[in-house]
Amino acid sequence: MTRDSHFPTDTDTDTDTDTGTGTSADGPVTAAPPGCPAHGIGPGGLHRLYGPEADDLGDLYEMLRDKYGPVAPVLLHDDVPMWVVLGYTENLHLVRTPSQYTRDSRIWSPLLEGMVKPDHPLMPHIAWQPICSHAEGDEHQRLRAAVTGAISTIDHRGIRRHIGRYTQRLVNEFCEKGRADLVSQFAEHLPMAVMCEVLGMPEEYNDRIVQAARDMLKGTETAIASNEYIMGCLMRLTARRRVRPEEDFTSHLLNHPARLSDDEIGQHLRVVLIAAYEATANLLANALRMVLTEPGFRAQLNGGQMTVPEAVEQSLWDEPPFSTVFGYFAKQDTELGGQRIRKGDGLLFAPAPGNLDPRVRPDLSANMQGNRSHLAFGGGPHECPGQDLGRAIADVGVDALLTRLPDIQLDCEEHELRWRASIASRHLVELPVRFGPALQQDVSLKPTSAPIPPQRSDWQVGVGSVPATAPSVRDAQPAPAPVPETVSAPPERSESPQAPPVGVWQRLKRWWRGH
Repeated sequence: MTRDSHFPTDTDTDTDTDTGTGTSADGPVTAAPPGCPAHGIGPGGLHRLYGPEADDLGDLYEMLRDKYGPVAPVLLHDDVPMWVVLGYTENLHLVRTPSQYTRDSRIWSPLLEGMVKPDHPLMPHIAWQPICSHAEGDEHQRLRAAVTGAISTIDHRGIRRHIGRYTQRLVNEFCEKGRADLVSQFAEHLPMAVMCEVLGMPEEYNDRIVQAARDMLKGTETAIASNEYIMGCLMRLTARRRVRPEEDFTSHLLNHPARLSDDEIGQHLRVVLIAAYEATANLLANALRMVLTEPGFRAQLNGGQMTVPEAVEQSLWDEPPFSTVFGYFAKQDTELGGQRIRKGDGLLFAPAPGNLDPRVRPDLSANMQGNRSHLAFGGGPHECPGQDLGRAIADVGVDALLTRLPDIQLDCEEHELRWRASIASRHLVELPVRFGPALQQDVSLKPTSAPIPPQRSDWQVGVGSVPATAPSVRDAQPAPAPVPETVSAPPERSESPQAPPVGVWQRLKRWWRGH
């Protein structure tokens, strides 16, 4: 297989990628300068999703949509061919049709042909692993059941209390200063603190594990060491819970009937921790940016026309935490979005451009309140099982922050905000804010689950006597004697006994009889 056998090419232009020039029927063609949409053209006239173009992939996706339609051919690092799915409907079909597309990269043609080297920058995302997000069939069912089973045991009310507590702890660190960076001091910390609590290792939450997670996702030279540090934390947790189970995610994962091995436990804990951390950190930053930079959102929140969960949902439409997800692979020759997809081709599930498909959102300024049909959490067999937890962290975190610092404002011009872009996500670098200095709050007491009162079967509607079996304060102590009220003497002319009040019906009869 060659690139040309899989993707359409521009036969009018032959580009030399070394010199940046090309030839056509009309003569030499000079490569476009950096910053131009045509910059980053690779072999066959295909666009690269890396290098200079990665800084503005949103514009590139729209240009590809205009040129190719809902599915476009692109190039990954080292000019490895890939399809990017830009259409909303096509993305849903991709993730909901496991008979045609799989997450198992071992059938990917460029990998089988040696085009993808072991040190490829995207290999950590693409390489097959024995985890539920890469498995299919019975194995997928076994692993997925263990993860979803453990997630189902999470006490969401209790977790919301922990989210609120960690929010107050983080705000305490900067509330007296009147200034803060909501990315490095809040959005990048709150999800990690909550996830360490959920997994059962709150003692591991500190600056080091946050920096290690960020380092892994950036793919730096120290990413391998950062991954080893996080895996060390998770494997120590696994060993402790084998000996002494508790009421946490890890213990329930270990005790699930699927009987995952320690290695499977560690790998799934890593996937849950890192995926939830990155997605929620981006979601928090994006939601806060939207509230701070768009006056309409702030006004609607303050006026009660919009709730924080609705604002978060709008953010998931406009700026999903992951721009694309690696990757899906064709199990057979098929067709998608008017393009011929060959067996072994790779495809990028792309929530960011999919959410902006003009066929489903002709007016991008239209409010999407209450609409959860976005692509931010995927779909099909591999839909994110922890999306409710991510929403809870964003909902409670944003609401508690705005309540604590009601006068918070952006401390720079909106156009000065900087982003770190990659194929996978668009991460806000910093979000500087200012506000009136506020006092710290006491968060020393750890939230606990309140005892649940026993259910009652003797509820009565309306005014009536309390059943003898119902517990009452009067059963525990005698009722105090009534305190006599002071009654003023009636006028002297009313010394005779007062007649009872005349009802409406009596007055009506008297009027009818002429009295």
